[in-house]
Amino acid sequence: MVVNNKKVYNCPIDFTIDLISGKWSMWILWTLKDGNGPLRFGQIKRSIPNITEKMLMQELKKFENYGIVNRKVYPEVPPKVEYSLTEAGESLKPIMMLIEKWGNEHLCIQEKL
Repeated sequence: MVVNNKKVYNCPIDFTIDLISGKWSMWILWTLKDGNGPLRFGQIKRSIPNITEKMLMQELKKFENYGIVNRKVYPEVPPKVEYSLTEAGESLKPIMMLIEKWGNEHLCIQEKL
């Protein structure tokens, strides 16, 4: 057993699934993965239809706490905040690409049924 951010995980798979299994988690990470530079909150929200501001903020905070997303605040008025993947977040890219590939391959199978 491992404790991370006050949660107990039985194995690394348990931790990973907890991190990326939320309804919006993968979509947020997918939006940040493209490497077009850091994104502001509004840019991320516009990229994800139907996500609420509250849910987006909760997920970004979760990712920040786990070291997956970097939050940079600029000292200006109004405040400017940008989000980007950390090195740990970048390391999720190959996993996201494999999930996309698997989904594309198996989505076609489901359409044939």
